[in-house]
Amino acid sequence: MRSLLVRVRSWDFVRQLRRNKMAIFGLAIIMVFLLAALLAPYVAPHDPLQRSLRQALDGPSWESPFGRDELGRDVLSRVLHGARISVMIGLVSVGIGLLVGVPVGAVSGYFGGAVDLLVQRLVDIMLAFPGILLAIIVVSTLGIGLTNAMIAVGIGTIPTYVRLVRGSVLSIKENDYVSAARAMGAGDLRIIFRHLLPNSMGPIVVQSTLQFAVAILWAAGLGFLGLGAQRPTPEWGAMLANSRMYIRVAAHATIFPGVAILLSVLGFNLFGDGLRDALDPRLRGRW
Repeated sequence: MRSLLVRVRSWDFVRQLRRNKMAIFGLAIIMVFLLAALLAPYVAPHDPLQRSLRQALDGPSWESPFGRDELGRDVLSRVLHGARISVMIGLVSVGIGLLVGVPVGAVSGYFGGAVDLLVQRLVDIMLAFPGILLAIIVVSTLGIGLTNAMIAVGIGTIPTYVRLVRGSVLSIKENDYVSAARAMGAGDLRIIFRHLLPNSMGPIVVQSTLQFAVAILWAAGLGFLGLGAQRPTPEWGAMLANSRMYIRVAAHATIFPGVAILLSVLGFNLFGDGLRDALDPRLRGRW
């Protein structure tokens, strides 16, 4: 009976998601983005690091559909390989936020009292800084580079997960099944990881999808400022920074990396909004 109920709920979720055309459009963008990252070494027409000064700043052509940058490197190849870096940044950053923010938020909401007070004051301090500014402070402390940029972005996502999970736990921990588990002698860790967190997965999944877009955007910002990926790594933000001074004579070198950032962030945001609407019964029927 329980498995039948799970299947019915799963089908209802899929049906609601399919009705949201913007979410499907966002999912299509994400799939293209992931395929580009996965297949970049096979579909890129040129080596992303190969220079050809004779072709520097050449416009789009059959040989180079996105044109060439200031060093004659193929922009399309660099954009495709940049997708691989963006996927890695998103996975590492969101992973850090999940591994740290979810258990801390669960402990804070479950135990309350002095533990909750201490955790929330620390979160307040972190939230007092704009996310990108906090990432800049962290990467400036750790050192410039792609690895430190991913760590910095991941640290910046922790307060969001702490607040989200704490709120979910506070609304769940007084339910009857939690009281029954406690009455049967279940320990605190068992209640948290067996009953509270599994029932908080919906908001966590939605937030992770949206946070993936934030991670890409923040990492591109750090790369643009010279604090993230360093030359000659084909990272979208760094590509924008390197080509910005040539925007009047070779706009294509700036436009295509910028469009890649725009579309990837848009895709994750649209799909994340669709997931939220499909998982929340109060929002169903809007589409």
